[in-house]
Amino acid sequence: MKALTGLDLYLKSDYEPDAEYVDGEIEVRPVGELDHAAWQGAIFSWFHRHGQEWGVRAYPELRVQVTPSRYRVPDVTVIDRSQPREQIITHTPVAVFEVLSPEDTMRKLMRKLYDYQAMGIKQIWIVDPETRDWLRFLNGQLVTETEFHHGAIRFHLSAIAAEVDQ
Repeated sequence: MKALTGLDLYLKSDYEPDAEYVDGEIEVRPVGELDHAAWQGAIFSWFHRHGQEWGVRAYPELRVQVTPSRYRVPDVTVIDRSQPREQIITHTPVAVFEVLSPEDTMRKLMRKLYDYQAMGIKQIWIVDPETRDWLRFLNGQLVTETEFHHGAIRFHLSAIAAEVDQ
Protein backbone atom coordinates (compact mmCIF):
# COMPACT_ATOMS: atom_id res chain seq x y z
CA MET A 1 0.00 0.00 0.00
CA LYS A 2 1.35 3.42 -0.97
CA ALA A 3 1.20 6.31 1.46
CA LEU A 4 -0.86 9.29 0.41
CA THR A 5 0.96 12.59 0.27
CA GLY A 6 -0.51 16.07 0.13
CA LEU A 7 -0.08 18.03 -3.09
CA ASP A 8 1.55 20.96 -1.27
CA LEU A 9 4.18 18.64 0.20
CA TYR A 10 4.88 17.14 -3.23
CA LEU A 11 5.20 20.55 -4.89
CA LYS A 12 7.74 21.64 -2.25
CA SER A 13 9.68 18.37 -2.45
CA ASP A 14 13.10 17.84 -3.95
CA TYR A 15 13.03 14.18 -4.90
CA GLU A 16 16.19 13.00 -6.66
CA PRO A 17 15.34 12.02 -9.29
CA ASP A 18 12.05 13.85 -9.33
CA ALA A 19 9.01 11.71 -8.63
CA GLU A 20 5.51 11.89 -10.06
CA TYR A 21 2.32 12.68 -8.16
CA VAL A 22 -0.77 10.65 -9.08
CA ASP A 23 -3.98 11.20 -7.15
CA GLY A 24 -2.22 11.61 -3.81
CA GLU A 25 0.45 8.96 -4.33
CA ILE A 26 4.12 9.51 -5.05
CA GLU A 27 5.37 7.37 -7.94
CA VAL A 28 9.12 6.92 -8.17
CA ARG A 29 10.54 7.09 -11.69
CA PRO A 30 13.22 4.56 -12.67
CA VAL A 31 16.32 6.32 -14.03
CA GLY A 32 20.06 6.31 -13.55
CA GLU A 33 21.40 3.88 -16.10
CA LEU A 34 23.76 4.84 -18.91
CA ASP A 35 21.41 3.87 -21.76
CA HIS A 36 18.55 5.87 -20.26
CA ALA A 37 20.76 8.93 -19.71
CA ALA A 38 22.30 8.71 -23.19
CA TRP A 39 18.95 8.61 -24.96
CA GLN A 40 17.43 11.29 -22.76
CA GLY A 41 20.43 13.53 -23.38
CA ALA A 42 20.35 12.96 -27.14
CA ILE A 43 16.63 13.80 -27.41
CA PHE A 44 17.06 16.92 -25.28
CA SER A 45 20.18 18.00 -27.18
CA TRP A 46 18.50 17.51 -30.58
CA PHE A 47 15.50 19.69 -29.75
CA HIS A 48 17.60 22.24 -27.85
CA ARG A 49 19.95 22.62 -30.83
CA HIS A 50 17.00 23.28 -33.20
CA GLY A 51 14.88 25.22 -30.70
CA GLN A 52 15.22 28.68 -32.26
CA GLU A 53 14.63 27.37 -35.77
CA TRP A 54 11.55 25.34 -34.77
CA GLY A 55 10.16 27.78 -32.21
CA VAL A 56 10.35 25.28 -29.33
CA ARG A 57 12.13 24.81 -26.02
CA ALA A 58 13.22 21.43 -24.64
CA TYR A 59 13.57 20.48 -20.98
CA PRO A 60 14.67 17.26 -19.28
CA GLU A 61 12.65 15.99 -16.32
CA LEU A 62 10.25 18.95 -16.00
CA ARG A 63 7.02 18.57 -14.05
CA VAL A 64 3.89 18.68 -16.18
CA GLN A 65 0.49 19.08 -14.52
CA VAL A 66 -1.65 16.78 -16.65
CA THR A 67 -4.75 17.10 -14.38
CA PRO A 68 -5.38 18.94 -11.12
CA SER A 69 -4.34 15.82 -9.17
CA ARG A 70 -1.64 14.38 -11.47
CA TYR A 71 1.86 15.62 -12.14
CA ARG A 72 4.02 13.68 -14.57
CA VAL A 73 7.74 14.12 -15.24
CA PRO A 74 8.53 13.16 -18.84
CA ASP A 75 12.14 12.38 -19.63
CA VAL A 76 12.04 15.24 -22.16
CA THR A 77 9.31 17.84 -22.64
CA VAL A 78 9.16 20.06 -25.72
CA ILE A 79 7.08 23.23 -25.47
CA ASP A 80 6.13 25.97 -27.90
CA ARG A 81 8.35 29.06 -27.43
CA SER A 82 5.26 31.27 -27.56
CA GLN A 83 3.89 29.69 -24.37
CA PRO A 84 4.61 31.50 -21.12
CA ARG A 85 7.54 30.23 -19.05
CA GLU A 86 6.19 28.15 -16.20
CA GLN A 87 7.98 26.45 -13.31
CA ILE A 88 5.51 23.58 -13.71
CA ILE A 89 4.03 23.14 -17.18
CA THR A 90 0.26 23.62 -17.36
CA HIS A 91 -0.02 24.48 -21.07
CA THR A 92 -0.10 21.55 -23.47
CA PRO A 93 3.44 20.63 -24.60
CA VAL A 94 4.29 20.10 -28.26
CA ALA A 95 5.80 16.71 -27.39
CA VAL A 96 6.84 14.47 -24.53
CA PHE A 97 9.37 11.66 -24.65
CA GLU A 98 9.74 8.70 -22.32
CA VAL A 99 12.88 6.56 -22.40
CA LEU A 100 12.18 3.03 -21.20
CA SER A 101 14.08 1.61 -18.25
CA PRO A 102 14.29 -2.09 -17.37
CA GLU A 103 12.07 -1.43 -14.32
CA ASP A 104 9.22 0.12 -16.36
CA THR A 105 5.99 -1.85 -16.47
CA MET A 106 3.42 -1.71 -19.23
CA ARG A 107 0.65 -0.85 -16.77
CA LYS A 108 2.46 2.21 -15.38
CA LEU A 109 3.59 3.30 -18.82
CA MET A 110 0.08 3.13 -20.28
CA ARG A 111 -1.37 5.11 -17.36
CA LYS A 112 1.19 7.80 -18.02
CA LEU A 113 0.54 7.83 -21.78
CA TYR A 114 -3.21 8.13 -21.27
CA ASP A 115 -2.57 11.07 -18.92
CA TYR A 116 -0.55 12.80 -21.65
CA GLN A 117 -3.26 12.08 -24.19
CA ALA A 118 -5.97 13.47 -21.88
CA MET A 119 -3.96 16.69 -21.58
CA GLY A 120 -4.12 17.03 -25.36
CA ILE A 121 -0.49 16.29 -26.17
CA LYS A 122 -0.31 15.17 -29.80
CA GLN A 123 3.30 13.97 -29.89
CA ILE A 124 3.75 11.28 -27.24
CA TRP A 125 6.90 9.21 -27.81
CA ILE A 126 8.57 6.22 -26.22
CA VAL A 127 12.05 5.01 -27.09
CA ASP A 128 13.37 1.62 -26.10
CA PRO A 129 17.17 1.89 -25.70
CA GLU A 130 17.58 -1.88 -25.93
CA THR A 131 15.82 -2.34 -29.29
CA ARG A 132 16.24 1.28 -30.50
CA ASP A 133 12.56 1.27 -31.45
CA TRP A 134 10.58 4.51 -31.45
CA LEU A 135 6.93 4.14 -30.52
CA ARG A 136 4.33 6.86 -30.81
CA PHE A 137 1.21 6.76 -28.64
CA LEU A 138 -1.57 7.66 -31.02
CA ASN A 139 -5.29 7.24 -30.37
CA GLY A 140 -4.66 4.83 -27.51
CA GLN A 141 -2.22 2.63 -29.43
CA LEU A 142 1.54 2.28 -29.63
CA VAL A 143 2.68 2.61 -33.23
CA THR A 144 6.23 2.11 -34.49
CA GLU A 145 7.42 5.26 -36.27
CA THR A 146 10.62 6.36 -37.97
CA GLU A 147 9.91 10.07 -38.46
CA PHE A 148 8.88 12.96 -36.21
CA HIS A 149 6.63 15.52 -37.82
CA HIS A 150 4.74 18.37 -36.19
CA GLY A 151 3.90 21.42 -38.27
CA ALA A 152 7.15 22.58 -39.89
CA ILE A 153 9.24 20.24 -37.72
CA ARG A 154 10.16 17.11 -39.63
CA PHE A 155 13.13 14.80 -39.22
CA HIS A 156 14.05 11.13 -39.26
CA LEU A 157 14.41 9.71 -35.74
CA SER A 158 17.66 8.01 -36.74
CA ALA A 159 19.26 11.48 -36.39
CA ILE A 160 18.77 11.25 -32.62
CA ALA A 161 19.99 7.66 -32.57
CA ALA A 162 23.18 8.85 -34.29
CA GLU A 163 23.75 11.26 -31.38
CA VAL A 164 23.58 8.35 -28.93
CA ASP A 165 26.26 6.54 -30.95
CA GLN A 166 28.77 9.42 -30.89
